[in-house]
Amino acid sequence: MQRLSLALLMLFAFAVPWEYSLDAGEPFGNVARILGVLLLLAVVPGVLVRRGLRRPGVMQWLVLALYLYFVCSYFWTVGAESTLEKMRAYFQVMMVVWLVWEVGESPEHLRALIRAFVAGCWVLALLTFMDYLSGNAAEQIRFVAEGQDPNDAARFLDLGFPLAALLFAVEEGWAIRLAAIAYVPAGLLAVLLTASRGGFSAALISLLGSAILLVRWRPRAAAAVFMGLALTAGALWLFVPVESLDRLATIPEQAGSLNDRLNIWTAGFHAFAQAPWLGTGAGTFTQASNLAAGDTAHNTLMAILVTGGLAGLAIFLAILASVAWSVAQTKGMLRIALGTTLAVWMITSMVGSVEENRSTWLIFGLMGLAGRLETEQQISMDLVFSGRESERQAEPALAVL
Repeated sequence: MQRLSLALLMLFAFAVPWEYSLDAGEPFGNVARILGVLLLLAVVPGVLVRRGLRRPGVMQWLVLALYLYFVCSYFWTVGAESTLEKMRAYFQVMMVVWLVWEVGESPEHLRALIRAFVAGCWVLALLTFMDYLSGNAAEQIRFVAEGQDPNDAARFLDLGFPLAALLFAVEEGWAIRLAAIAYVPAGLLAVLLTASRGGFSAALISLLGSAILLVRWRPRAAAAVFMGLALTAGALWLFVPVESLDRLATIPEQAGSLNDRLNIWTAGFHAFAQAPWLGTGAGTFTQASNLAAGDTAHNTLMAILVTGGLAGLAIFLAILASVAWSVAQTKGMLRIALGTTLAVWMITSMVGSVEENRSTWLIFGLMGLAGRLETEQQISMDLVFSGRESERQAEPALAVL
């Protein structure tokens, strides 16, 4: 049962970046939702038969508290139907924090989950390329995988850069290492094709963190890698439509209004002022702010502040603090990779409502697992994430350079 649970968790992590591109419709939903249900059905019996629940950490208790708080918001919500819908949605996305904590038992498991997530980012990049090559390039300036939002897709792709750099440094097999490092130019091209201004800005931070990681691993190897990546990225740049690049060039012009997001945040603040302590209820941001149906807060903290009030925001900030503490407990290249990933998440959360995305809670779950393993299996973590074996394998190749 443990092997089945781990396999399903890896499939889940693999599916999360491109989940919206494969949707079976109601009542089944997208591929990640289906895998999440199967994973839950596999984990719960195993827990009951084997030994009971693993002792939860602070993060797991806080996530449970946030979910129960939003459930309780049904009693004071301004939109009962929306809150009922969010009860189900929040459970589906937040449960992964516990599932990763429960199923992950070793540094090898953590590395396998990172591997699966990066592979999923590869799929998202390839699906984005397929949209570009579909024959509509003359009519579009933004390209994205079927079913995906361009801004969300760019964010998912950005999260993969530091994790791919980590795999390149610590994996032993050359096939996986080459696939990992090849994702960097491929993912960057996909981000450029989405023409997401926020995604491109976050990509620069993500790539900077990746560069620091590789320099930490082996400066000489990093120089060779980035020389090759620079030439590759320069060549790929030629394939991006001029219209897409022109949209990215308007980033400085949007600094004032952030593409009208300031107006949305102003409306959100007025809604917050009407219910500052407990909020207006889960899933009611657009109703409380008098915005058009289907719009979002375009800011994670603003969304939680309006729907959960100061009480909900305090719980969420405590979750972020526990996530940051878990990252701080790790060491070396793993800390750089996870720290960069968390920084990218924070940047993109400022211009997007990502508290409802599975990627958010999956990343938080992986960080919580990494912090726990660092305290429980420090020697094994050093062996798996030190990069010593890959460094020895790199010696012959570097001797030729």
